[in-house]
Amino acid sequence: MLHLVKLAVGISSLEDLAHRQRTMAEGAGDGLDGTQPSGRPWLQTRMFPRRAPEILDGGSLYRVIGGLILCRQRVVEIRPDTREDGVACALIVLAPEIVPVAPRPMRPFQGWRYLSPADAPPDLAVGGGDGGTLPESLRRDLAGLCLI
Repeated sequence: MLHLVKLAVGISSLEDLAHRQRTMAEGAGDGLDGTQPSGRPWLQTRMFPRRAPEILDGGSLYRVIGGLILCRQRVVEIRPDTREDGVACALIVLAPEIVPVAPRPMRPFQGWRYLSPADAPPDLAVGGGDGGTLPESLRRDLAGLCLI
């Protein structure tokens, strides 16, 4: 198993990510004619992951929002695609559930990076002692102070 990590450009919070994905899914096609899959979040990326079989074996896409890895979504499909401008790309289809993770700082980078399971931040347990029930803005502040 292997994960990906990618910046969520233009996204300011987990709520913003969820809203954008809902809006995108509502306007998608049925997925049968090469359009994006209906009802599922997806993204296009220029480079096709060479290690796609490892990612599809239970891997997730971790998202960097505001300089912190804040969440993950399970990757359900990776396939070749074509952008609107005719350039070849990879289509990554995600499970709809956004799972908050322990905030972890990450510097900006271009594209995506592989993330090993050992380096992936743990999921936040709702009701646990890890801050899973705290508001996102407070979790960000505490992570910035290295308190969680």
